Amino acid sequence: MSLTKIWLIVGFAGQALFSMRFLLQWLASERMKKSVIPVAFWYFSIAGGVTLLAYAIHRKDPVFIVGQATGLFIYSRNLYFIFRERKGSPAEG
Repeated sequence: MSLTKIWLIVGFAGQALFSMRFLLQWLASERMKKSVIPVAFWYFSIAGGVTLLAYAIHRKDPVFIVGQATGLFIYSRNLYFIFRERKGSPAEG
């Protein structure tokens, strides 16, 4: 298999992981009958974001790189807030 095909598979895999978060969020909201964002949403966001960032770096696409890197920061920060809340730590002031 050529390197080009491998990177194409990586790109599609990243997009699939990233897209799963929307399906997961939709199903969770339907089940709860209200808008919810499950923790797994952020894990799929990170997995898809990392994979797509690797693909963007391979493609040398600065717009795509900045977009994915920024998203990864936001997804990680949301997980940080979730874990801090679960530990019962006081909010930062």
